[in-house]
Amino acid sequence: MSLNDKNDFIVIKAIEDGVNVIGLTRGTDTRFHHSEKLDKGEVMIAQFTEHTSAIKIRGQAIIQTSHGEIEADAKK
Repeated sequence: MSLNDKNDFIVIKAIEDGVNVIGLTRGTDTRFHHSEKLDKGEVMIAQFTEHTSAIKIRGQAIIQTSHGEIEADAKK
């Protein structure tokens, strides 16, 4: 992973109350290291770092990255 990849930001906008945003660690054992709960209309800007290798989003939200936009669906 290049330094530029780690400095990419993603924007998460909650479309419903209770959207969970969970940061996962980098390394041999992937673990949860941070979580946030967003309510409808709230926006979070997140970044991949030397400690964060993945971000899990649970709930209905719009996610914008340098690669495009995607909508995460609520659990049915």
